[in-house]
Amino acid sequence: MKKKQAKKKNFTKKKNISEADAFRNIEKKVPTLTSKTKQSSGIPKYVADRMARRIFFTAGIPTIMGMSVFVVSYIVVTRNIAEIPPSSTIAISALFFLLGLGGLSFGILSASWDKEPGSFFGIENIPLNIQRAKDAFKPASQNFDEKK
Repeated sequence: MKKKQAKKKNFTKKKNISEADAFRNIEKKVPTLTSKTKQSSGIPKYVADRMARRIFFTAGIPTIMGMSVFVVSYIVVTRNIAEIPPSSTIAISALFFLLGLGGLSFGILSASWDKEPGSFFGIENIPLNIQRAKDAFKPASQNFDEKK
């Protein structure tokens, strides 16, 4: 039997372009920003920072405690301080992780969108932020019709 020979591909040489031509071509391809693209409907930085602080305390601390339950129970069991069933360790850590999940939602929904920060807990902002989240998932045409 004859062995198949690989076909050699004809490679074309790349054109050498001067640096000035390359940058001139790049400038032509870059779209310019219009006034419509500058407006962002995203979350402002001061609101995102406020959310991050709230999330750190309401979700971060319970999550760290949920992980530390395993370490503490390991130390207690290995040093024969007490006999802890594994199911208790898992249940307690799951409770802390669920508390962290609730804290994540609370941290996002309780942040004020005003320039100046709202109250300490921010409970008054939750209904308004839930409405904003619902509006974000509506089709754009439906939001436009409601504003008229």
